[in-house]
Amino acid sequence: MRSVLLSIMLVLAVAPVLGQADDDVATLREQALVAMRRSTAYFTDHVALRGGYVYYYSLDLQTRWGEGRASETQVWVQPPGTPAVGLAYLAAYDATGEQQFLDAATATAQPLLFGQLKSGGWSHAIDFDPKGGRSGDYRNGQGRGKNYSTLDDSTTQTALLFLMRLDQAHQFKQPEIHEAAQFGLEALLKAQFPNGAFPQVWAGPVADQPVLPAAYPKYDWKTEHRIKEYWNLYTLNDDLAGDITPTLLAAAEIYNDERPRTALRKLGDFLILAQMPEPQPAWAQQYNYDMHPCWARKFEPPAITGHESQDAIRTLMAVYRLTGDEKYLRPIPAALKYLRSCELSDGQLARFYELRTNRPLYMTKDYQLTYDDASVPTHYGWKQRHQLDKLEQEYKLMQAGESTHKPRSIRSLSADARKILRELDDQGRWVSVVSGGRVTGQPKFGDVREYLSSEDFSENLTRLAEFVAASQ
Repeated sequence: MRSVLLSIMLVLAVAPVLGQADDDVATLREQALVAMRRSTAYFTDHVALRGGYVYYYSLDLQTRWGEGRASETQVWVQPPGTPAVGLAYLAAYDATGEQQFLDAATATAQPLLFGQLKSGGWSHAIDFDPKGGRSGDYRNGQGRGKNYSTLDDSTTQTALLFLMRLDQAHQFKQPEIHEAAQFGLEALLKAQFPNGAFPQVWAGPVADQPVLPAAYPKYDWKTEHRIKEYWNLYTLNDDLAGDITPTLLAAAEIYNDERPRTALRKLGDFLILAQMPEPQPAWAQQYNYDMHPCWARKFEPPAITGHESQDAIRTLMAVYRLTGDEKYLRPIPAALKYLRSCELSDGQLARFYELRTNRPLYMTKDYQLTYDDASVPTHYGWKQRHQLDKLEQEYKLMQAGESTHKPRSIRSLSADARKILRELDDQGRWVSVVSGGRVTGQPKFGDVREYLSSEDFSENLTRLAEFVAASQ
């Protein structure tokens, strides 16, 4: 999903590099525009529920899935749900200036306005039924659930990013959208701890805690097990740092506000503090207020994490791009060297490495710690491909003062556009096929073999917008 959001952010920055006949590009551009209009019309007219979206739909639109089956009154905030689709509409509007796409984006904001919590952010889903299973303590008084704004899986980050971009597209002249974006931004800034960390969840401004460097726990962490309300602690799990970065950058740019820039610098300061000492100079998923790696869910032990450590490195480089301060690059060489030493025999990284011993750490199906990955729970990514080569290259470019972003050529963008156009059916749909692999939310499709995907729609619309912007 991050690749989709990054593409959306880059639409206006695409530089055309002409290498084909202008007539061919012009013809393809017109075809792309027609496809963008048709697919948007289908999604807004037939798929949306009060402007909102879930992850997947049966082709007859009678069955809807978010993380599990969605009721007829529920839409999803967590990407690739409602705000991710809204950002794709904005990418199309930015590339074309056509009112249809701005209207689609504005309609997509309506469920987010309805479902904004009193704490300022959003939960994973919105339920229009006050008695529904996913109802929340909404600002509008039409819900009676919990008041937990979440940064898990880029939920509040993406909702706020979308509303701020939409506020900008309307030139700040839509009071309801502007007020919701400002309220959400204020709440997000107040959810940052003095050391720069963010919790996974908040219900109000966070309490002050001492600013300390990371350290190994001096107690037997294996006997501690899951911590109650771990979501209140310092969190890096599921790329929280990397997901919040574009939201803070956008807030600073859109509103010419120095506070989000300061918040991002503070986040970088936290990552410096949170880097573990030798012999494991990387990061954990979660830290307690004493800055010890700690338990979260029952399958997330205190450990060094291969995945989130890479996100920490990416975030430090983003903070360096913002500030030019070399201190944000200093933790990176030791972290990269350490992570290289952690590669498994199959070239992957384990999600967890045991504190001090550095042995890859897993869980059995009944959630007991083990060093054996032969029989692990299938709902979690215990081993993953890494991006160390890419991170090392980006770090070297930064050291040399060279740009880390290279615009795609018009030839490459055109090839993408042609493929996407071929896959659009006569109803204006991109129909996805069940492949048997793991998909976001892990829906149980049953006998369904074909379905509609909000993620595929957003990605395809954004790629077409990228081509259209580059071919003007």
